[in-house]
Amino acid sequence: MFEKLFKLKENNTNTKTEVLAGVTTFMTMAYILAVNPNILSDSGMDKTAILMATAIAAFIGSLCMAFMANYPFALAPGMGLNAYFTYTVCMQYGIPWQTALFAVFIEGVIFIILSLTNVREAIFNAIPATLKLAVSGGIGLFIAFIGFQDAGLIVSNDSTLVTYIDFSKDFFNSGMAAIFAIVGVIITGILLVKKVRGGILFGILITWIIAMIFEAVGIFEPAVSSIPTNFFSFEIKSLGETFGQCFHIDFNATSVLNFIVVIFSFLFVDLFDTLGTLIGVSTKANMLDENGKLPHIKGALLADSVATCAGAVLGTSTTTTYVESASGVTEGGRTGLTAATTGILFLLSVFFSPLFGTIPSFAIAPALITVGFYMIGNVVKINFEDPGEGIPAFLTIAAMPLAYSISEGIAIGVISYTLINFFTGKAKNKKISILMYILTLLFIAKYIFL
Repeated sequence: MFEKLFKLKENNTNTKTEVLAGVTTFMTMAYILAVNPNILSDSGMDKTAILMATAIAAFIGSLCMAFMANYPFALAPGMGLNAYFTYTVCMQYGIPWQTALFAVFIEGVIFIILSLTNVREAIFNAIPATLKLAVSGGIGLFIAFIGFQDAGLIVSNDSTLVTYIDFSKDFFNSGMAAIFAIVGVIITGILLVKKVRGGILFGILITWIIAMIFEAVGIFEPAVSSIPTNFFSFEIKSLGETFGQCFHIDFNATSVLNFIVVIFSFLFVDLFDTLGTLIGVSTKANMLDENGKLPHIKGALLADSVATCAGAVLGTSTTTTYVESASGVTEGGRTGLTAATTGILFLLSVFFSPLFGTIPSFAIAPALITVGFYMIGNVVKINFEDPGEGIPAFLTIAAMPLAYSISEGIAIGVISYTLINFFTGKAKNKKISILMYILTLLFIAKYIFL
């Protein structure tokens, strides 16, 4: 059955590999079940309802990706977009969360239309191969940086913005958590060198088990226990607090102009975050054809759009393709069976949410850091001898972790690639498309007016 649905042999994979890859992807994404409710609840939404909406939206989105595109990319409510939803749209603009959800729903509808009319696919195909490689490498650094932060190894600092943790302070809490993450990276590395199937997943589990042992004997004293005390939850009825609320709109609480700006902002960030993720992960998986295009991309973009609409109805911010899908691809995932496995686990997490919520971020961090290592490898294919190729690629790679945004990395890469090659007279030889010029102007306008 799986062979017929997902064409496993054609993609040089098998059921075991795909399922394991799906489990790995889920493990690296499961943090969203804890993070998304914490962020969105600040807008006034019910925290338990958000958790349910997050899990079900991820299930729907990942299954859409599996059956519409047969790709191993999983979806869930996006980080960054959820913060924008709460802290800018709801708290700064004063827009009720119900109306904000409606803006997300409208964004999804617009994306469905754009996907059916090939606009998003055309944008993907217009981006030069050099920038696609750079996006993959930049995402690698970005996801590793997130891993270092989640581990507590990299922390904020007033004088240098970021620095490494001071192990002498609170050693038995944050200090040991950072050490566990380092140990986890080493364990994961050893497993991968030994070519152990599921090495990234086992790295997460072993790190978690070590932390539980140290906590149980009283050496590790975390602020939040890593030992699960509750495994099941059946609070599904709480979903009614947010389900369908996106259609309860209060336009008296905001201006039409603000509402349009919100929709445009959701559109802009989601569009290029999704494209960046598809470029980065598909490049890593060698899914691009000889022309640098992703076959069946229309199905992938449509799945992303449908998931956004479904998530808004359920009660969560924009649902998007997750860069953590790279962890499953690294484990060998190549078809929709990987995405379907991840989606089913998200659905099950509705009932096991207390257990999944116990997995500490420092145990997930080694997976993110390792995936970053794998993805940065694509930069060796970039021609750094040509400044017209190398400088835009470098800016793209550097901007993603430093700006903490995939879309900002793409923006600076597109602008610099187009302008450098245009003003040096090399645009014609490099066949820069009209769409690249349009994107450049749009990105510049974004920085001026938004």
